[in-house]
Amino acid sequence: MADKVAKLQIPHSSDTIELPIYSGTAGQDVIDIQALGKHGVFTYDPGFMSTASCKSKITYIDGDQGILLYRGYPIEQLAEKSDFLEVAYLLLNGELPNAKQKADFDERIMNHTLIHDQLVRFFQGFRRDAHPMAILCGVTGALSAFYHDSLDINNPQHREIASLRLIAKMPTIAAMCYRYNMGFPFMYPRNSMSYAENFLHMMFGMPTTPDKTPDPVLVRAMDRILTLHADHEQNASTSTVRLAGSSGANPFACIAAGIASLWGPAHGGANEACLNMLMEIGTEDRIPEFIARAKDKNDSFRLMGFGHRVYKNFDPRAKIMRESAHEVLAALGCADEPLMKVAMRLEKIALEDEYFVSKKLYPNVDFYSGIILKAMGIPTSMFTVIFALARTVGWISQWNEMIGDEQRIGRPRQLYIGAAQRDLVPMDKRA
Repeated sequence: MADKVAKLQIPHSSDTIELPIYSGTAGQDVIDIQALGKHGVFTYDPGFMSTASCKSKITYIDGDQGILLYRGYPIEQLAEKSDFLEVAYLLLNGELPNAKQKADFDERIMNHTLIHDQLVRFFQGFRRDAHPMAILCGVTGALSAFYHDSLDINNPQHREIASLRLIAKMPTIAAMCYRYNMGFPFMYPRNSMSYAENFLHMMFGMPTTPDKTPDPVLVRAMDRILTLHADHEQNASTSTVRLAGSSGANPFACIAAGIASLWGPAHGGANEACLNMLMEIGTEDRIPEFIARAKDKNDSFRLMGFGHRVYKNFDPRAKIMRESAHEVLAALGCADEPLMKVAMRLEKIALEDEYFVSKKLYPNVDFYSGIILKAMGIPTSMFTVIFALARTVGWISQWNEMIGDEQRIGRPRQLYIGAAQRDLVPMDKRA
């Protein structure tokens, strides 16, 4: 029972509708509007800006205060003190693992890193210049054709094995998207490596130098990127996964749907857009020109990677990524490259200029992650692929939660503004 009730009076009706008000652990109260349909009215909320589509225990965001929690734990603490697979265990299971649980989980993940050999041949059907996200979306959806022994979504064991397979195989598939695009031979995973280290090995390793291992600084930075992007509440791609899953679709198809949604430039392409902006600026001497344009409200130019739609104060992930960005630039000795000098100069301006400070346009996680990925030598076309790799565990956790809650199939309503009912006129009598 709700402790509070909202009362709604519908015009031209004597009915007063009572709507329960619920309070969560944190965040805004929500009004339960499920009863509205019985009274012949629906709500209208394009983009679901004021609508809670589900209840969830996984992630909480307070954009005004700059707070991001995974299962109640601040993202800053997790990024500093945990690795990605520990965070993955937390998102999936609700609690942090002890030492034995962590070791068992790591082993189970690493034992599923290989993909079916026939799926490897699937790559040959794509053009070499295909966008990596197109390949990732297609191959992920095709997993259900190879691992159909775990597609019963009502079976908890099936859901668990499908979850492990997706988390384990996504780095392998993501790296193969890059290697295929570049014309490089595929690198097999090495299960003795950590999750992030293994991914970088599969991305940049070569059969001719089998003993070469990724730089620990780059491994740590990649692990943080994965951790910081693992989940982010009910965004477009997560909602897509939940909506697809509500129909009973298999988990591989649902994650492929999430990847397709993430591919949109308004969602997963922010760090790529940031790098493109830096390349457009080109050199430090052109920065004042672009700063002036950014301050001109009549100019369509916008500085990408500054401020955030959700975080009105600051992005809690940005401070961690800033530290990693500077570590990576120092380790690779590329801080003096023109593009990186432009980035660091923009960062300094954004942190000191009164215009940016007053409007809280601080560098966000996309700004720093874009710099890190570029410094590592990862092409911008792969940025969203890495985002999808990180977000897979969040999508799977949200999907699992939805199945467990027995949520009904999603069926949004609409405000119809088309033609009223009319009779068909024979073609020879039409004007």
